[in-house]
Amino acid sequence: MKKAKSIAVTITGTMLTGMAISIFLEPNDIVSGGVSGIAILLHTFLKIPLSLLFAAINILLLFIGLKILGKEFIVKTLLGIGMISLFVQIFSYVPPFTNNSVIASIFGGCIYGLGIGMALAAGASTGGTDILGRVLQHFLPAFPIGRLIMVVDGAIVLCSIFVFPNADSVFFGLIAMAISTFTIDYLISTMNVSRIAFVISEKGKEISNKIINTSPRGVTMIDAIGGYTDERKKLLFCAMKKKETPGFQKKIEEIDPNAFIVFAEAQQILGNGFYIYR
Repeated sequence: MKKAKSIAVTITGTMLTGMAISIFLEPNDIVSGGVSGIAILLHTFLKIPLSLLFAAINILLLFIGLKILGKEFIVKTLLGIGMISLFVQIFSYVPPFTNNSVIASIFGGCIYGLGIGMALAAGASTGGTDILGRVLQHFLPAFPIGRLIMVVDGAIVLCSIFVFPNADSVFFGLIAMAISTFTIDYLISTMNVSRIAFVISEKGKEISNKIINTSPRGVTMIDAIGGYTDERKKLLFCAMKKKETPGFQKKIEEIDPNAFIVFAEAQQILGNGFYIYR
């Protein structure tokens, strides 16, 4: 079930990425980074056929990814590369959404970032510099994946000034890249956000049993003494996903309507039942 969900998210992400390229970016000659940019730059100096350079760079990146990120990542990446090629071709038959480069760079960058972010969250990528971004994050785990990809693609876009005489395309490419980077980082950080619940109740044991038996979450119980009343109660600590909050609250109120509940937002939780998206 988990693998099927991961594949579905990867396919959806590649579909959005292909849509952004074919309907927004490519028709408006908006320069982007990626393997194609590197291949064009090398072709200018080495005079090696573009197709061979494109294939060689992707093979090199896949080999690096295999050594550092593992076989499962490469399999998902191959799926991503194949699917994005398919969707780029499919959406190439759809008329461009707009001929306005500003609108195209904004909407194209947003949809592109959303698609890449979904693929990355599923543990895959759409190939090219996404793999390099993952490799860099392996050595620089403190940096968000979106910003690492932005650094790589930004360098490619800036270097492409020497290849593409149209400076406007480079400018709008930088706008699209900045928006896609923000979208990727926002999506990944949002997926990592969880909730922490602190519950004070005289029926702590009953509440704990209810949560443990009816949800995938565990509960930690701590003996607590009220500073004002000097009464002994139970303090329950529980971590959960944001969407689980309403159900959690309802279960507590069914047992103890007078329970004191505090919800706090956690930017990142690592442990049993929780996964960090990078």
